[in-house]
Amino acid sequence: MKPLPQKIYLASKSPRRRELLRQIGVEFELLLLRDHTPRGPEVSEIVLPNERAEDYVARVTLEKATFAQKTMWWRKLPLRPILAADTTVVLDGRILGKPATEAEAIKMMRSLSGCTHQVLTHVVVLHGEQTYQTTQRSDVAFATLSDEVIRAYCATAEPYDKAGGYGIQGQAALFIQDIAGSYSGIMGLPLFETGKLLEQAGLRTL
Repeated sequence: MKPLPQKIYLASKSPRRRELLRQIGVEFELLLLRDHTPRGPEVSEIVLPNERAEDYVARVTLEKATFAQKTMWWRKLPLRPILAADTTVVLDGRILGKPATEAEAIKMMRSLSGCTHQVLTHVVVLHGEQTYQTTQRSDVAFATLSDEVIRAYCATAEPYDKAGGYGIQGQAALFIQDIAGSYSGIMGLPLFETGKLLEQAGLRTL
């Protein structure tokens, strides 16, 4: 039987996901779409009316993976498994997106201060006609933050390309009292779950 390919396409522009895949030795190629980013204009991150966070993150991730697969076929690229992931931050059932302005970032950090929120990361692997997917959930407890600290953090570049307005691998690590779940999942790619999906798709991880 012909062995399955060991190289994958990554349908994500996140440098953190690239770093995490390299950490576990997965060889990948970034799949660039029509607008020169790994997520094309057809994939909207707008939350649908009454959409639950779990459904939202799964839908967006599958749309990313499916669009990337269609692009692979359209461009007649070598056929390889496609991996996509999406992360959302949830507080009291409310999805927190990526802040666009300093005022939005400050408001977001104030809402997280002194509270426990959830980080959901959905991972999809498409290989041929098969779809492998899972959602990993982590609970993250923030310390109570002073307004001075919040404003100082939001004056940096860190909050503005991240769901929930913070990155656990950055300065926001100073705010986190406790996590229950997956550190790499909070970063954007839960490695245990990702490894299992890749194995299901027939790829060796070690």
